[in-house]
Amino acid sequence: MIRVIQRVGLAAAILFIPHGLWGQLTPAEKVPWVGDMPATLPPLATDLSPALTHKNVSHAMQKVADWQLARAEPGFSQDWTFAALYTGFMAVPKAANGEKYQKAMLQMAQKFNWQPGPRVSNADDAAIGQTYLDLYFRHHDRAMLAPIREREDAVMALPDDPEKPLWWWCDALFMGPPVFTKLSRAASDRKYLDFMDHQWWITSGLLYSPSSHLYFRDKSFLEKHEANGSSIFWSRGNGWVFAGLAKVLAEMPKDYPSRAKYVTQFKEMAEELAGLQGTDGLWRPGLLDADAYPLPENSGSAFFVFGFAYGINSGILDRAKYQPVVEKGWKGLLSHIYEDGRLGCIQPVGAAPGDYVAGSSYVFGTGAFLLAGSEVYRLAH
Repeated sequence: MIRVIQRVGLAAAILFIPHGLWGQLTPAEKVPWVGDMPATLPPLATDLSPALTHKNVSHAMQKVADWQLARAEPGFSQDWTFAALYTGFMAVPKAANGEKYQKAMLQMAQKFNWQPGPRVSNADDAAIGQTYLDLYFRHHDRAMLAPIREREDAVMALPDDPEKPLWWWCDALFMGPPVFTKLSRAASDRKYLDFMDHQWWITSGLLYSPSSHLYFRDKSFLEKHEANGSSIFWSRGNGWVFAGLAKVLAEMPKDYPSRAKYVTQFKEMAEELAGLQGTDGLWRPGLLDADAYPLPENSGSAFFVFGFAYGINSGILDRAKYQPVVEKGWKGLLSHIYEDGRLGCIQPVGAAPGDYVAGSSYVFGTGAFLLAGSEVYRLAH
């Protein structure tokens, strides 16, 4: 009972901390298209197989993507919640009807005139730039590039205050750095990569635990603990970072001076996360107190599967050691897909481990699942 009370107290104190700001949820985070927790659900899907074949992986991705696109497209916005979904749509392979989703992304980008969100200093509002840049790489229209380049030039002109890091919460390492690494390639200008590198290690120095090999969500968590006395390391927060590392490494030149530091951190996190995987293949909201959380958290879990699979595909992680982690994780994710394509067990918007119901589904978790699927597809046969 004490454990439950402590967890509920933590959730009550933190549940409504938005992604990048302290306070109430922003209007963009409240819209119904972002996600929900319905009381009535269809049965779980019975047409999915965890066997790693291209056919099986494609079918699972398309089932989830079709449901999410039909549900969310009317509410598309420039918010981080949708930006994470967009990256997943862009990653769907052609065999899983990827062209359909990428066409929807082009229409979305045109609707917003290739503009990021309004807050210059907040990485959440630049995260949509990942999709703009991926579309630029496909279509090579400089008009697609100009607004996000203008935004990131403005970010680079902000004062560099060590007391107020630009990316002060760990989630920002998924939102911001991949935009800079992609922009560096698109603009053929290393200054964007160098800026990202400088800021990454400021955030890492503040939030990365060299002993636990995990990230605190922000500095307010440095002295907070789970009911079992362990430090609070949020599953989705670390999922954002692990996926962000994978995205940065995918763009970073092999000869970049500090690349080895990213590889080292990626390997350290992989080793730690593999040891925390549940028997169902998934990870709980609080990584170091799994027994306190009855349900897995599928946005964090999907980001982990994406990172592990990317690591294997890129040659960074040992296949023999980590492919079983991917296979268990993918199987676990599939077990939470409903007959209509909904992916459940996704924690709502928040900033710390919290409670939710099995049918809870949010767009950023679907984006993570599609990213995972894109790399699992590369592993499949």
